[in-house]
Amino acid sequence: MENRTYTADAEPGDTVTVAGWAHEIRDLGGIAFLIVRDTTGRIQVKFEKDEMDDDLVDTGVDVTRESVVRVSGDVEAEERAPTGVEVVPDEVEVVADADPELPLDPSGKVDADLSTRLDNRTLDLRTEESKAVFEVRAEVLRSVRERFRELGSIEINTPKVVATGTEGGTELFPVTYFGREAFMNQSPQLFKQLMVGSGLERVFEVGPIFRAEEHNTPRHLNEATSIDFESAFFDHGEAMDACEAVVKAAYEGVAENCREELETLGYENFEAPSGEFPRLTYEAAIERINATGRLDEQLVWGDDLPTEGEHALGEEVGEHYFITDWPSEIKPFYIKDHDDDEELSTGFDLMHPSMELVSGGQREHRHERLIEGFEQQGLDPDAFEYYTKMFKYGMPPHAGWGLGGERLVMTMLGLDNIREAVLFPRDRQRLSP
Repeated sequence: MENRTYTADAEPGDTVTVAGWAHEIRDLGGIAFLIVRDTTGRIQVKFEKDEMDDDLVDTGVDVTRESVVRVSGDVEAEERAPTGVEVVPDEVEVVADADPELPLDPSGKVDADLSTRLDNRTLDLRTEESKAVFEVRAEVLRSVRERFRELGSIEINTPKVVATGTEGGTELFPVTYFGREAFMNQSPQLFKQLMVGSGLERVFEVGPIFRAEEHNTPRHLNEATSIDFESAFFDHGEAMDACEAVVKAAYEGVAENCREELETLGYENFEAPSGEFPRLTYEAAIERINATGRLDEQLVWGDDLPTEGEHALGEEVGEHYFITDWPSEIKPFYIKDHDDDEELSTGFDLMHPSMELVSGGQREHRHERLIEGFEQQGLDPDAFEYYTKMFKYGMPPHAGWGLGGERLVMTMLGLDNIREAVLFPRDRQRLSP
């Protein structure tokens, strides 16, 4: 809109045209106020009925909440106004009417349940709190990209429709691809490994992944954003160093650049993690979980960690931490075993006290060992020939990880449901909008 002034930029003495939504209308008899909201904030528009044209007043006072309006006039100082200034209008235009019956209240005065909010995401994102979550999310993605570049990584984009699943199994969404069966990709894992064997060496990707898992919990999605990293000539320890740096960068970026959003969300003392993240072996982790007495049955070597076990350990550790040296049998085929103990993998997870955020490890770069890994997990190596054959042509040692973007935002902000950190979530029930 030509010559538009954002509400936050309006200063006493200016003649402005502001455009936004009718946030609130207050009719006090001889005087009325229209509060206009745009992406930068709100501004008060004052109507003195006895001194203004009746049509101008009627347009401003009769507008329905959330209608799109354009207001032109002079800006005056007014200490009683919400932002210390107000517009005395000479023109008011209703650009687009809003239905008087709204499915939720964008002012936030009346709460709406999550399902209603997700069904009406456009309206929901007009509330300060919801908008703040996605401002934070955008800063998280900006900050991690910046740190990846500082780590010497190049951003890549890998296919999301593939001939074979990254890890096989039942967690695949089949699609019809010109008469052939294909799948939505579970992870960029195999492709990013191929890239570290190319001239790129160190890569990252921020993109969607798809998992047809049965979980329907506040922390699971069927379409998620994965933040992935892979580097040639890295071992699992160096990959953990990079992971820690990227997670800290996300927190630091939000702490520095999202102060207003954090205040809106009720964070007065938001701090980025400072010290090094503790690193516990898998064996030490199950021993500490068992010692809490929180589980009905004691964990034994080879068990995956149940949710209650993760919570018990997280409460005890009290900060981000790594679990390292997982049993080889419960990690994917591409995870390399320790050279001196084939029962022990180089796999690791990064944990927030409330849940897992990252899975990673050093990769098996030797062709023969890689093929053995496929066979041990019941997968057909021939189905992955595009991937395995490249390991015959000089694949360097390499390591990397994948970080759940929504889980990072969820745990950072203490959200109750991961769907609050997704514009249009996809789960077992929700396919629209």
